Amino acid sequence: MDVASLIGVISGVALIISAILIGGSVHNFFNLPGFMVVFGGTIAATLLTFQIRDVLSAFRAAFFVFSEKKRDPNDMVATMISLCYVTRREGIFKLSQVKTQSPFLKKVCNLIADGSEEELFRKTMAIEVEAMRMRHLMVQDVFKKMGIYAPAFGMLGTLIGLIQMLSKLQNPESIGPAMAIALLTTFYGSLLSTLFFLPVAGKLKSRTFLEVINLEIIVEGGISILDDNNPMLVYEKLSSYIAARFRRPMKRSVGSKGE
Repeated sequence: MDVASLIGVISGVALIISAILIGGSVHNFFNLPGFMVVFGGTIAATLLTFQIRDVLSAFRAAFFVFSEKKRDPNDMVATMISLCYVTRREGIFKLSQVKTQSPFLKKVCNLIADGSEEELFRKTMAIEVEAMRMRHLMVQDVFKKMGIYAPAFGMLGTLIGLIQMLSKLQNPESIGPAMAIALLTTFYGSLLSTLFFLPVAGKLKSRTFLEVINLEIIVEGGISILDDNNPMLVYEKLSSYIAARFRRPMKRSVGSKGE
């Protein structure tokens, strides 16, 4: 589980609820019609913008943000060093037998085992990386758009509330409560946008950057294997993707399993 994401959501909700309780009653901030306008309107506008499968994929990705740990690039470097030792000891054809949960790494192993040319290998894997990046950008865009739509529908709900309030000006005592309810929709829109939708989009973007680094490590490691580079040289090349203070020292690996 991504502890940072969980702490961020819990602390943000806790601080807002605490501020509400200190200043009054939480019941003053609950209005079902207003929430329906904001949340329902945001979902409706999102479905108008994207295909439903893209929206569902975005919410699955959001769940992924909270449920999955980040993949450490150091682990990927260690995996490629391990594969480098395997090929130098048993030949590149052994890579076709590598067991891994990563389809990308499996494809790299198969291409190497098939004796692919370096230029073809680079082009093929570059397409894979770019396709992955575009899929992730689509998911991020869903939450970015929701972060834009939510405040807009909050303002729309406020206008609806103001119109209803102005229609009852003959009763001055109802103006205060009606105004409070009208402003709640703006509160809901801002809350959903700044605490959920936009942060999730940002988190997904950071995960994309990390995933690209991991894939680039696999690609460069595969090219090094094709060139029959020394494992130490492979380590020095691949560790360049990682900040110096976070790099792990190289360890000789004798396993043949992938990630």
